[in-house]
Amino acid sequence: MLSEIDKLKEECGVFGIYDSEGAHDVAKMTYYGLYALQHRGQESAGIAVSDGDKIHYYKRMGLVPEIFDSEILDGLKGKIAVGHVMYSTQGTNYPVNAQPLVIKYRKGSIALAHNGNLVNADRLRSELEEEGIIFQTSVDSEVMANLISRFAKTSTVEKAIRKTMEIIKGAYALVMMTEDKLIGFRDPYGIRPLSIGKKVNSYILASETCAFDTVGADTIRDVQPGEIVVIDDQGIKSFMPEKDCNTALCIFEFIYFARTDSIMNGMSVYMSRKKAGRILAQEHPVDADLVIGVPDSGTTAAIGYAEQSGIKYGEGLIKNRYVGRTFIQPTQELREQGVDIKLNALKSMVEGKRIIMVDDSIVRGTTSGRIVDMLRRAGAKEIHMRISSPPVKYPCYFGIDTPERKHLIGAQRSVQEIEQLIGADSLAYISIEGLMETVDVRKCGYCKGCFNGIYPVEVATNLK
Repeated sequence: MLSEIDKLKEECGVFGIYDSEGAHDVAKMTYYGLYALQHRGQESAGIAVSDGDKIHYYKRMGLVPEIFDSEILDGLKGKIAVGHVMYSTQGTNYPVNAQPLVIKYRKGSIALAHNGNLVNADRLRSELEEEGIIFQTSVDSEVMANLISRFAKTSTVEKAIRKTMEIIKGAYALVMMTEDKLIGFRDPYGIRPLSIGKKVNSYILASETCAFDTVGADTIRDVQPGEIVVIDDQGIKSFMPEKDCNTALCIFEFIYFARTDSIMNGMSVYMSRKKAGRILAQEHPVDADLVIGVPDSGTTAAIGYAEQSGIKYGEGLIKNRYVGRTFIQPTQELREQGVDIKLNALKSMVEGKRIIMVDDSIVRGTTSGRIVDMLRRAGAKEIHMRISSPPVKYPCYFGIDTPERKHLIGAQRSVQEIEQLIGADSLAYISIEGLMETVDVRKCGYCKGCFNGIYPVEVATNLK
């Protein structure tokens, strides 16, 4: 069994391409696709390519451009590729945990890249270990890879995946390849995103549509919850589950995690965030001189707040573009150091002004306090903080980096207490009802577990 410190949840980006006509360099296409998805993971990256006979791969710790160069990419030749970027949200990430995972079995090999987190992975891992399976990593993906390869010994890969999906519980969006197929599938609730694109006669799978834009592909549609998509020389085939699925896409994708220019479930992430800012201004107005956003995920909501309130929008915080996302740093110390390196207050804009600062969320509260203090030192007269998501009161068990409830400031303190703790003149959050107005609930349902403690999948935990 793994110790608690060794268990990993991972929020990641996945990309896959099948080029039936050899028109594209699939390794380089995957490289650019992963570059577009770098915001989803900044600890490790990898690419695996099938030449029709063997699967070749390269993966390391670090950012995409640090890991791959022309020589490495030129050595990955084939017509199918899968890629992965990852950051670990619990425990310590090691090089061995980098993906795609490549596993050999009786009928050949599979390469698998996973985004999400299983809630029954520990039990399944223990059962497999009892049967003699030796695990090389601490990621849930290896549990799935072992189950699929086991079931595929006596059936098709498609049937093996369906049987695996009947056993595993939690959030997963995967791209996987054999020597001659590219496969994508999502959990029955569609908690994590996965979309289908096309460039000429090549089909592409990716966590977000921004990756399609980067490689010049057109978006076709989302992979449906519970759906298995198989791409080979015959084209694309869809295998839907026998039972209807109740969708529960993670609402935090719209609030923070997805790139602003992505489309999810046919909805613009940009327009959703902008609408959140407008609703936030309606629910919690305040008299001020300037609206600013905490870049980048708070910027769009700040624009919406300014438009609705009629208060001027401006840049009050300047971002160092060479620093990654502080929310997904693996330790609190790194997150706090990242804020000081990442942001700087623009004194000429904020000095002597009453500021409305819009951010996407407050999870632990420490970074918000540092930003407020930064604006105070720059001469801001008042700082009114507005948050475009409700208070985060419960952990996420499906891949987003929210810690135990005892570390969530929204679970432990009232809004007024948080306001005093971070040093703001006022603090207000959008309501859950207001948040749900920012997405089209007719198209799908959403997981709001981090706000209300109600999860689409039963989790064995104590929420107290």
